[in-house]
Amino acid sequence: MSLISLARRGRVIALIAGALVLVPMLAEARPGGGRSSGSRGARSESAPAPTNTAPNGAQTFQRSATPSPAQAAPAAGAAAAAQAARPSMARNLMMGLGAGLLGAGLFGMLSGAGFFSGLASFAGMLGFLLQIGLIAGAIFLAVRFFRRRSEPQLATANGPMAREAYQPEQPQPVARSMFGGFGGGAAPAPKPIELTLASEDFGHFERLLTEVNDAYSKEDQQALRERLTPEMAGFFADDLAENAKKGLIDRVSDVKLLQGDLAEAWREGESEYATVAMRFSLINTLTERTTGRIVEGHASIAQEATELWTFVRPRGGDWKLSAIQPAA
Repeated sequence: MSLISLARRGRVIALIAGALVLVPMLAEARPGGGRSSGSRGARSESAPAPTNTAPNGAQTFQRSATPSPAQAAPAAGAAAAAQAARPSMARNLMMGLGAGLLGAGLFGMLSGAGFFSGLASFAGMLGFLLQIGLIAGAIFLAVRFFRRRSEPQLATANGPMAREAYQPEQPQPVARSMFGGFGGGAAPAPKPIELTLASEDFGHFERLLTEVNDAYSKEDQQALRERLTPEMAGFFADDLAENAKKGLIDRVSDVKLLQGDLAEAWREGESEYATVAMRFSLINTLTERTTGRIVEGHASIAQEATELWTFVRPRGGDWKLSAIQPAA
């Protein structure tokens, strides 16, 4: 290859690179910011079941009010170490009495009256020690009693979180938009799950996908609180406050569900959970509040995302968004 050809190819590569630099980067500042946030009840530490939409599962939680075992273990170890290092009142009492007896004996020897002065006989010394033992034992039992009264007791609201599983005789119909995408193919056979959902549940999930993104784009925190759990509403409020601090605003529009399927649905006590894998398209831009200049994203080019959204509701209540996990 001649030097002229190399030079021409180098100019072409430079032009392409320059054009790519001018194209705004795809935004990751949509609701959740591309991070795993929220909780899945008792299944927060377990990965959602893989689906056709998200065959590799989901990312583990980066922001969650439910502590992981790795986070809880150091705290438990520190508490145990602190308890072991805490001085025992009974032990201190026995050490103090022993030191007192030793000091009294030494004082008697120095004064010329003998080490066992004041104790008429060996039997008297044994009786004295027996009295000390009884008093120390009573104090030890009293200390243990009051310590147990003061220690916090583990409590469970509404008793154990029992999961009720059942298999319907005939599977309930499912929403076409949530199973098998929009390709018109046959829906996959229903998997055995602990909670059976109706078609209107899947329609509600699809509406929440749009409504949550719309409320986030408008920074309408009242609308977000109506559709999110308090934990998720707090995370979203933090994200919006961080954008405002930077002088930015996150705009989301044209949200369209492309494919979705159910990963898990289960019941915990009086709460019902459902984790749904969704692949959707949206237009997402991060812009400056004062100038409107796009910092990330594109005003007319849609991007795609695949996430697992977990919803929760009380029995007979409305679904709310409980967690967002990007697909792994």
